[in-house]
Amino acid sequence: MSLPTITPADAKRLLDQGATLIDIRESGERASEHIPGSQHGPLGQISGNAFEDVGAPIIFHCRSGMRTVNHADRLKEAAPCEAYVLSGGIEAWKRAGLPVVTDKSQAMEPSRKLMIAGGSAVLLGVLLGVFVAPSFYLLAGFAGAGLVLGGVFGWYGVPKSL
Repeated sequence: MSLPTITPADAKRLLDQGATLIDIRESGERASEHIPGSQHGPLGQISGNAFEDVGAPIIFHCRSGMRTVNHADRLKEAAPCEAYVLSGGIEAWKRAGLPVVTDKSQAMEPSRKLMIAGGSAVLLGVLLGVFVAPSFYLLAGFAGAGLVLGGVFGWYGVPKSL
């Protein structure tokens, strides 16, 4: 990884000293919950020297820290100054007892909807296979294979707007 990680406590200290916090999650994720004072810079829109106007250190974060770690090289390119990845993302920030702004009226994230639908199809296939006919295990297998392929190839067959 090309960017060092930083704990929520250290990130808070840097933010208090003027660092900039960039939330790389998509708009729907950010609308439902975000760290006060953070700026929005969706990963899909970050390119080149996107944060050349920022002179202070930059701290990038996502939900769990995985997106920022997986795209650290790209984020480093976009930050012409000292930059970090918030270890554990907003989830670690919350576990550290630091403040977040939450809007419960926002819709559930599409990835969570997909996990619920896929898991329900697998569970339904198993239950029908046990109680109705073994051929229903094919439903569970099909749903499971779809989830695996979606994870491997990053395509889930549903529009981002769901």
